[in-house]
Amino acid sequence: METNKELDLAYRFLQYTGTNVFLTGKAGTGKTTFLQQLKTKSPKRMVVLAPTGVAAINAGGVTIHSFFQLPFGPYVPGQKAEGTTASNRYSHRFGREKIDVIRSIDLLVIDEISMVRADLLDAVSDMLCRYRDRNRPFGGVQLLLIGDLQQLSPVVKEEEWDLLKAYYDSPFFFNSKALQQTSYISIELTHVYRQVNDEFIGLLNRIRANQVDEFTLKKLNSRYIPGFVPDDTEDYITLTTHNSQAQQINDRKLEEIGFTAYSYTAEIQDNFPAFAFPTSECLVLKKGAQVMFVKNDSSPEKRYYNGKIGKVTEIGPGRIKVLCRGDKEEIEVNREEWMNTKYSVDPETKEITEQVEGIFRQYPLKTAWAITIHKSQGLTFEHAIIEASAAFTHGQVYVALSRCKTLEGLVLNSPLSSHVMIRDKAVEYFTEQVGQNRPGLPELKEAGRRYYMELVTELFDYTVLWKKLQQLAWLFGEHLAKLYPDLTGRCREVRDCCYSELTAVGEKFQNQLRQLIVRSDDYEHDSQIQERIQKGVIYFEGKMEHWVVAFLSVAQPEIDNKEIRKTIEKALEALQREADVKMETLGAAEDGFSVTAYLSARAKAAISKGKAKAKSRSKSTTGTGLASDRAEISADIRHPELYKLLRDWRKQEADALKLPAYMVMRQAALVGICNLLPADGKELLKIPGIGKKVVEKYGAKIFSLIDDYRFGTKE
Repeated sequence: METNKELDLAYRFLQYTGTNVFLTGKAGTGKTTFLQQLKTKSPKRMVVLAPTGVAAINAGGVTIHSFFQLPFGPYVPGQKAEGTTASNRYSHRFGREKIDVIRSIDLLVIDEISMVRADLLDAVSDMLCRYRDRNRPFGGVQLLLIGDLQQLSPVVKEEEWDLLKAYYDSPFFFNSKALQQTSYISIELTHVYRQVNDEFIGLLNRIRANQVDEFTLKKLNSRYIPGFVPDDTEDYITLTTHNSQAQQINDRKLEEIGFTAYSYTAEIQDNFPAFAFPTSECLVLKKGAQVMFVKNDSSPEKRYYNGKIGKVTEIGPGRIKVLCRGDKEEIEVNREEWMNTKYSVDPETKEITEQVEGIFRQYPLKTAWAITIHKSQGLTFEHAIIEASAAFTHGQVYVALSRCKTLEGLVLNSPLSSHVMIRDKAVEYFTEQVGQNRPGLPELKEAGRRYYMELVTELFDYTVLWKKLQQLAWLFGEHLAKLYPDLTGRCREVRDCCYSELTAVGEKFQNQLRQLIVRSDDYEHDSQIQERIQKGVIYFEGKMEHWVVAFLSVAQPEIDNKEIRKTIEKALEALQREADVKMETLGAAEDGFSVTAYLSARAKAAISKGKAKAKSRSKSTTGTGLASDRAEISADIRHPELYKLLRDWRKQEADALKLPAYMVMRQAALVGICNLLPADGKELLKIPGIGKKVVEKYGAKIFSLIDDYRFGTKE
């Protein structure tokens, strides 16, 4: 990451902890650059969202509304439970692919958070809770919220606020009910890259801090030049408060040019919504027109950047050349591509990928004698004429002034007065509060320890699994006890043993690990902690396979009643999904615990496999799933060297087949082989988890490994 202490601190909080982060900073402090670097360097599975189409395209993400399929309009907290017509707009079900993405997210990034309303953030939280952890805000996903509250504010209509003000103190994101239930840190970027003049930076800082005095106004208004008309050789752009003002200026200026007008129609492939068009679908230009590039140059030459201004010097069908101030050579402009993407899960790697839904191809230009202050956010100009006398919302004047590199490079169309420096008291109070609690390295260290402890204890927490078994046992008892008494009894037995041998033991084991982690100076590499984790993995894998995996392999009762069948299938899928997560994450910790490996295993296991597993389960519906003549196996491994050989072989086989390791051979089977050292197929069949198919497929390999171990070991 960039060598900047605040940027480095933010990256380390996101990389090594589960802490929610609000990343803020003055205009020009590198927030957008940080996001682009984070996307390429972070190992966490990330989704990037933004409140508007253009902001989403610029951030390399998608809009909040499109990702969560949210309707426009106010969202009343808790309305999902009321069964009203309004709540139905938020009650749609996602497709399996979207659910998989939501369940496997590690980090949710929302750019331009200053424009996100509190009710929209609560809607996001409710959607995440629906498909993840219902008991934690945002479903337990880590958040990165990027934006500057001193810049553009959320849009809320008067009639919408009439409804929402009963629930929120202000429309800003920090008043979200869900966010207020979380803990999060604020990191402010302080190094300004856009401006280099200390006096101008000081003026902008006073506007941010609502400390505009007579000196500040006098200094700013020294740039008021009545009737100012820039020379044609200069690249001044006018920043206006309203879109109609900018459009009128651009239309008039283009009309005044006597040369022939040429039209360039965008090529739109597949799905690219009009609200996300980065420039005109039909671009009309003339020789001499002032234009602004609306995209960074994708070619190796990097001749232009988003916001660079120049003049059209040559134009014709399929041909545009632009000369920018200070450049010696014209830029021959080619069409650029913008991607409308959606997030999906790669079926092979199980990683979150960006899938292109549509492409917009157009010359990366727009007429630029004027643009709105709103659309100038994130851009930098050498020269600008500012028309801010009609400023109507918080932060508008600051955004306009901070687009310029220098005070000398801006001209005011009308003098500024203190009443156009609109500030919101809610923002001032929030900014003051977070400013008093800036995190540092001690907080980072403690957050890292908490995060590690949270994930390690989560690995051995079987509460959710047990609750799903409780629900399933109740459903079996209510609907299947007479038809399938053996299966119902087996389900109850598994439920009870899951509590005594997994949940209760897991709670004690978690407490032991917490104490070890708290006492350790280097908990990630502490050999005692790693040894305890590895022993725990062996124990819990064995119990999971003996009780839960074995039960799921036979639990597929045939049920005539459609509603009951649907309910029980849903409960079985939920149990299967939780079992998958537990087995995958335990498998990832067999050689020791690593945060990165754990997160990857957890995310991949969360991707739906429930229905596929259900189809492959045994058709047997009345048996217990365990043969009565199977040998009882001690949980202690008598031949650890052989166990390592078998485990390594199982991993290689699982990787080759792209299956979880336990689907190649269960943990109980590995332990059984190590303890019994079977000499033939008959002895091998006595081991739990070993059937005829396993003997046929892997018997020769197993005996070969046993022989290798025997001949290599002195007995």
